[in-house]
Amino acid sequence: MTQIFTPAADTWLRLFMVGGLALSSGGLVGLIGFAHSAYETSTDVRPHQPVPFSHKHHAGELGIDCRYCHTGAETSPQAGLPPTATCMTCHSQIWTNATMLAPIRKSLADDKPIIWTRVAKLPDYVFFRHDIHIAKGVGCETCHGRIDAMPLTYRAKAFTMEFCLDCHRDPVPHLRPKDHIADMTWQAGTDASASGEKITAHEGIRFGQLTHCYVCHR
Repeated sequence: MTQIFTPAADTWLRLFMVGGLALSSGGLVGLIGFAHSAYETSTDVRPHQPVPFSHKHHAGELGIDCRYCHTGAETSPQAGLPPTATCMTCHSQIWTNATMLAPIRKSLADDKPIIWTRVAKLPDYVFFRHDIHIAKGVGCETCHGRIDAMPLTYRAKAFTMEFCLDCHRDPVPHLRPKDHIADMTWQAGTDASASGEKITAHEGIRFGQLTHCYVCHR
């Protein structure tokens, strides 16, 4: 009787199975790693801007409140970007001839807004309201990181579905008193849970409903 398979066939079959499993596992790990990489999530990327605006200088060193420039943060779905007139409230008096501020002066003279490159941007299929998060006690630093320490603005947090759901599942640790909303150095302290629970009760935050699909996708 003729033998179809060689004695080594079983060994080769085992090697192919092990190799295929290793390749599949490695591919899956690589895919997950890529999905969480800075390249895919756009974290730590400093896009070119018409003016090299420094949050470190303005918010950190000068102590300018976030809401002075982002006037819609508490009242509208988008925080908004400051009009040129806001910049010129200071720069009509200081650094009036600075070369780097030439686009600001031209914007005012031509009555045309500066086209900034957005850093904190969500996909169009995500429904998000900035004002609601601020009203419920989510601080600027929670989503934007220590922006007061950024010479050039970048995305500090990966705005992934996982990032949002982690907070929506358990918002208590992420909430703070409203007088500390824009305070980048605020720490919850030892009574973080008690403080957060008090805020959720006061604001009527409905546990369990924040993870429903329609909350973010409408």
